[in-house]
Amino acid sequence: MSDSRLTLAASAGLIPVTSGLRIAVYRARSTTDLSALSDGEITVFQGFKPDFDALSARGFTCLPEPEGAFDAALICVPRSKAEARHLIHDALSRVNGGPVIVDGHKTDGIDSLLKDCRKHLSADPAFSKAHGKVFVVRGDADAVADWHQTPREIAEGFTTVAGVFSAEKIDKGSAALLGALPRGLKGAVADFGAGWGYLSRHLLTEHDKIERLFLLEAEHAALNCARVNVTDPRADFIWFDVARDTAPMRFDTIIMNPPFHVSRAGDPDVGIAFLQAAARALTPAGQLFLVANRHLPYEKDLTNLFRDVEEIGGTSGFKVLHASRVLKGTKPPARGR
Repeated sequence: MSDSRLTLAASAGLIPVTSGLRIAVYRARSTTDLSALSDGEITVFQGFKPDFDALSARGFTCLPEPEGAFDAALICVPRSKAEARHLIHDALSRVNGGPVIVDGHKTDGIDSLLKDCRKHLSADPAFSKAHGKVFVVRGDADAVADWHQTPREIAEGFTTVAGVFSAEKIDKGSAALLGALPRGLKGAVADFGAGWGYLSRHLLTEHDKIERLFLLEAEHAALNCARVNVTDPRADFIWFDVARDTAPMRFDTIIMNPPFHVSRAGDPDVGIAFLQAAARALTPAGQLFLVANRHLPYEKDLTNLFRDVEEIGGTSGFKVLHASRVLKGTKPPARGR
């Protein structure tokens, strides 16, 4: 592994971390180089289960939500600016005047975030490398009290938080999927990548023959929102990595709006892994309903997994696909880390 921006900044003496410090690390990814902090006692706060599992496997103490007090913190800047500000506020409230290191790429808005920090906090000169910046801020969390994010209510009374998928409005793809679903779904149903529960709440409201509905979601904060949004006793909430974890049971129906991005980069393999997971988790007579952007060629992958595949609806930007009758002997390989 080549030296990371954080490691290079530490080598230049710009990272004020000494031996024995308790260090909170926010939103590190599975491959984030944390060697610059290795003299400290690191606790990683990461609510995205694939990264949580990978960092735990690397030996780090991981928690899905922030808690406790620390001497210093590192913020690995997420895509959402509102979430990034919230994390800085949270870190400042936990380090009691200690340094908060902020590391991020230009594409994630690090330049704008640095400008915001300089308006309200003490910010050291930034270290620029590899299309990004590292800088250190200090100050009182009260100076950026308005950066603290609380759950918000959007259309139809749904609760969301900053940083989750489609936090500000109902996703058009999910709405298209809901509009194309047939009536009378029943038995054991799963919502793969359930998010904050938009599809699941509507399913339970509109399909009284569903016996149990499993909301499988990798983002811990989104799942917490789903617990607020979906109050039907038939709902089960599972923090779950669809691409790698083993489903708790077999399902009669699976619905999904599969992701196709890792950070800002498109990665169709993520969506394909969702399709493969559905084929493994359905009963022989089970059926899959999914929505996808029209440019994504999922039909080819589905025909390798199911006997029957058809488009049943959609919009100009999205297609809703139905697949049924899992092919016998189909054992799609699990994706490696």
